Amino acid sequence: MTTERRYDIDWLRVIAIGLLLIYHIAIIFQPWAMFIGFIRSDEPLETLWGPMTMLNVWRIPLLFYVSGMGLYFAMRKRNWQQLLTERSKRILLPFVFGIIAIAPLHIFIFQKYYKMPMGYFPNSGHLWFLGNIFVYVLLLLPLFFYLKKKEEGRFKKALSSFMSNPVGPLSISVFFILEELLVNPAIFELYAQTWHGFFLGLLAFFFGFLFVYSGKAFWQTILKWRWLYLALAVVLYTIRLTVFEMQSPGYLMVIESNSWILGVFGFGYKYLNRPSATLSYLSQAAYPVYIIHMFVLYAGAMIILPLEMPPVLKFIAIIAFTGAGCYLIYEFIIRRMGVLRPLFGLKWKFNKTEKTYKLS
Repeated sequence: MTTERRYDIDWLRVIAIGLLLIYHIAIIFQPWAMFIGFIRSDEPLETLWGPMTMLNVWRIPLLFYVSGMGLYFAMRKRNWQQLLTERSKRILLPFVFGIIAIAPLHIFIFQKYYKMPMGYFPNSGHLWFLGNIFVYVLLLLPLFFYLKKKEEGRFKKALSSFMSNPVGPLSISVFFILEELLVNPAIFELYAQTWHGFFLGLLAFFFGFLFVYSGKAFWQTILKWRWLYLALAVVLYTIRLTVFEMQSPGYLMVIESNSWILGVFGFGYKYLNRPSATLSYLSQAAYPVYIIHMFVLYAGAMIILPLEMPPVLKFIAIIAFTGAGCYLIYEFIIRRMGVLRPLFGLKWKFNKTEKTYKLS
């Protein structure tokens, strides 16, 4: 297996989680926010939804792809027992802890903001993603280790050859189109705790693994054709925005989603595949921040929404509050307390010279 370090994939995980925070904050300023359990601003900013719906068709699938890639890199130095143990510690433990102690916090804030009776409700909330990933690991690990043993075989050679032309990577959209047709989701972008989200995530996780498994041919292809993928995504988004009022037919949503993702991978491979001190810090922080961001965000909304200021400034202020709050909690509590670190997916021991977080 290749030992090449892939800093661009670390960067894409960090960027995707940053976009997730902004996306969730934007929901607060949509008229329908309360229908999905978000605190709602009385002064909506519906213009935010144009760019947010562009993100929404690929931001979560991107994380599933990256997670599948991460599993490939983790397998370089672990057998299946070691890998399953490591994934249980890194994914299952934070998931269970989050259900009990983290996700209920933003529900408390929601209840307090709307003066509802206070109640404790253990739930996965936004951490549903972790539950899905752990199930995918359990389901696909036997197949992945089989493929690992056959890295010099005909399948990998054929896969590498297939990925060496621009149609190859995009052709996997056929499987996503079949998923969309069979599951027939009411809303394509509704991934959380739905069968559509589960099967779409499973496909993205699987093909993320296969993309890296196929070798350099995939990366050379998306590097060469990144502008083509980006242009196709922009065209399909424009059609969705102007012709279909945000909801294109499922097959077009699938192709748009994968076009964005392949373009992002191509540009990331060209410009982000290098180490930096910033990446070293952010890649460690991204996972704990993902876990805690919702209750920090809700706390910011509770404090800032009642203030007398234009809604745009409220949006910016909640972003700043969430970013600062997550940083302070991570830096001065989670990162430095050994007993808390594994509950947020970090190693037990705090090391001030921690190196760039590896995909494993």
